[in-house]
Amino acid sequence: MIISASTDYRAAAQRKLPPFLFHYIDGGAYAEYTLRRNVEDLSGIALRQRVLKNMSELSLETELFGEKLAMPVALAPVGLTGMYARRGEVQAARAAAAKGVPFTLSTVSVCPIEEVAPAIDRPMWFQLYVLKDRGFMKNALERAKAAGVTTLVFTVDMPTPGARYRDAHSGMSGPNAPLRRVLQAVTHPSWAWDVGLLGKPHDLGNISAYRGNPTGLADYIGWLGANFDPSISWKDLQWIRDFWEGPMVIKGILDPEDARDAVKFGADGIVVSNHGGRQLDGVLSSARALPAIADAVKGELKILADSGIRTGLDVVRMLALGADTVMLGRAFVYALAADGEAGVRNLLELFEKEMRVAMVLTGAKTIAEIDADLLVHELGQSA
Repeated sequence: MIISASTDYRAAAQRKLPPFLFHYIDGGAYAEYTLRRNVEDLSGIALRQRVLKNMSELSLETELFGEKLAMPVALAPVGLTGMYARRGEVQAARAAAAKGVPFTLSTVSVCPIEEVAPAIDRPMWFQLYVLKDRGFMKNALERAKAAGVTTLVFTVDMPTPGARYRDAHSGMSGPNAPLRRVLQAVTHPSWAWDVGLLGKPHDLGNISAYRGNPTGLADYIGWLGANFDPSISWKDLQWIRDFWEGPMVIKGILDPEDARDAVKFGADGIVVSNHGGRQLDGVLSSARALPAIADAVKGELKILADSGIRTGLDVVRMLALGADTVMLGRAFVYALAADGEAGVRNLLELFEKEMRVAMVLTGAKTIAEIDADLLVHELGQSA
């Protein structure tokens, strides 16, 4: 097990949450090999320790898509975040804004765009899927633009939902799921009071706003399955590129050829991601996929990466492998479930401290200086 603040928050989240919610965020697809490799491969990356480099002046600041970031971290889009704490998307967004990093609202958030955007003093990002209901997509883009969203994160690795067997065992889906969820809530009174009673409405806010009636958790799995579009291709994204005037990021890239296609398409950035091991099990971890993608397109667009990042040291590792910025998913949701906005703030503060230690002891004074020269590929050999 990787010992970290994320590990502690994960344990606290498991105690507090009904099992169906904990396993939904904690689980992956099929046998969860990629889920585990994401963490193990990244934690196995060795860095060169350097000393006596006069590290008295150190900066974690960076710039991305014209925005100043206090550190190269963004909160990733996570569906149903509002079920992990009372109006959870708002709490997470406030924590991110307070620490000077972006928050990305999911298509399938509990809190709608119009609730989250006014709650923070910096622009947020918005994530969208390619769905069969193009009317919903157009409506979501118009509402995002009206709310001042700056960056669109387009998730392309979900043309069909992955096989997540934990959900059927936990009560998120499967026989008698609604009854099982109620029974689990009763046995977790802290969550039941804070989120179950005081955190209503428990619907998919962005989808309900479009449909004009509540789309609740009971409808969640069915709506997703009916609306994901396996016929998606690059040409289906062109009207979105034409409509969206701000930065557009393609999330779910694992192959250098797809990264080159993103450049040809005109994307401003990509996210090297396997959806946290929640889609196709057995694919490369993000850490292993990242270097070849960076070799192919570094400098032609911004490279973000997610999946497996549990510490500030992991952030430094991802940057050294070729990322410009990283996105945190499970790590921040565990903290949110455990202690709300304060938990997410604390997690980001710990990540910052861990990054500072790593930078001091590798001799990197700025984010731009974190590169492949910091890596040890084999015992005793630098990059």
